[in-house]
Amino acid sequence: MTTPAGNDNDGVKAQSRKLNWQMLGKLMVIAVMMFGFGYGLVPVYKKICEITGVNYLTPKDGTVAAPANTQVDKSRTITVEFDANSQGPWRFRPTVSSVQVHPGEMTTVVYEVVNKQARKMDAQAIPSYAPMQAAEFFKKVECFCFTQQTLGPNQAKEMPVVFYIDPAIPKDVKLITLSYTFFEIAGQPDKPAS
Repeated sequence: MTTPAGNDNDGVKAQSRKLNWQMLGKLMVIAVMMFGFGYGLVPVYKKICEITGVNYLTPKDGTVAAPANTQVDKSRTITVEFDANSQGPWRFRPTVSSVQVHPGEMTTVVYEVVNKQARKMDAQAIPSYAPMQAAEFFKKVECFCFTQQTLGPNQAKEMPVVFYIDPAIPKDVKLITLSYTFFEIAGQPDKPAS
């Protein structure tokens, strides 16, 4: 039994329409999955950076709070030297090379940074201490190293460090060096400003 050509053509069109709707459904599922993957990538990336220590912000010391009644040990004086290292085309330095402080005394020091580039820059400062044992007694209440810094093209910025030295520091420590390494955070550089 033969069927008219019109019936075969209608069957092919119906089959084709059915396949098109199935393909559309599959593409919609893929698009939703891609959106979900992109949305979930940010927290996963942050967690990986936190675990590996790559591109991770120096967290604020949760145990540090401005003491209500600071017990300053006036019988001792500690010299704190400041150092700055930078990795990139900018100027980064402390405004003073050293200060003399008494343990428990709140002190503020300012660092300057100048972006010498014609583009925006995101950067991070990482502190280090000498001697190493001083790190646990050097309490920063406010520091530019707690957050990423964004500098516009050719922008200069002053950034404070507010700290005190815990009076429990060993008596033999008379000199502490606080050194910051300031580096650009990896990423795609912006295009130069015109």
